[in-house]
Amino acid sequence: MSYKNIILEKDGHIALITLNRPEVRNALDPQTWAEIRGAIRDCRLDRDVRVVIITGAGGKAFASGADIRSLRERETLEVLKSEAQESLNDIENLDKPVIAAIDGFALGGGCELAMACDIRIATERSKLGQPEVNLGIIPGAGGTQRLQRLVGMGKAKELIFTGEIISAREAREIGLINQVVERPEDLMPAAREMAGKIMAKGPVAVGLAKMAINLGANTDINSGLLFEKFAQTIAFATEDRIEGTTAFLEKRKPDFKGR
Repeated sequence: MSYKNIILEKDGHIALITLNRPEVRNALDPQTWAEIRGAIRDCRLDRDVRVVIITGAGGKAFASGADIRSLRERETLEVLKSEAQESLNDIENLDKPVIAAIDGFALGGGCELAMACDIRIATERSKLGQPEVNLGIIPGAGGTQRLQRLVGMGKAKELIFTGEIISAREAREIGLINQVVERPEDLMPAAREMAGKIMAKGPVAVGLAKMAINLGANTDINSGLLFEKFAQTIAFATEDRIEGTTAFLEKRKPDFKGR
């Protein structure tokens, strides 16, 4: 798939997806959502990719939200065909960790994009929020569901009902952001450092753990525990399990192959 609104780069086991519409603060239109979905599919099929980082170009925004002109012109039934939810579901369900590297605004669909990622790192100057009610609509790419799972129902209702935009520091305090770096130039090193920590672990185990956590968050505990038991059984059948336990006993770093 060729890309116009994003850039997909691969460096070792890291895939970097950059939203590349800085002239409109990386606003998310249907074409951009489709390209994000295509890039995630590429990462799913590439066995060499172990961690995905998503960021925005230009330094002003991770993603400033939906393209407002596109929203105004969209017909009612077109909303049902929107790729936004499907694209974010693909990110959430990807069997590889996804890190959002946020610099600047992450609003509306941009905040929803960040929330679909597994880990969120932001700069001090970043701002986050779901201001859709200011336009007479609601978050429509998973915001009403993922925000409450991250920050609790009461805080999610406050942020969505008021459309308030909050700082990265406050976002970290309420659990929306994992880490805040002071300078923009520290953002990608921090994201790559996090990716490095993850890539040092067994990739099959990390993928199974992500599946178990996601499933457990959306079902009852007994179903989650049952899935965990089966996931652990699969992990025990891998070569990585033998390598990991052997390396521990031999007091050396493991060399995981992802199989």
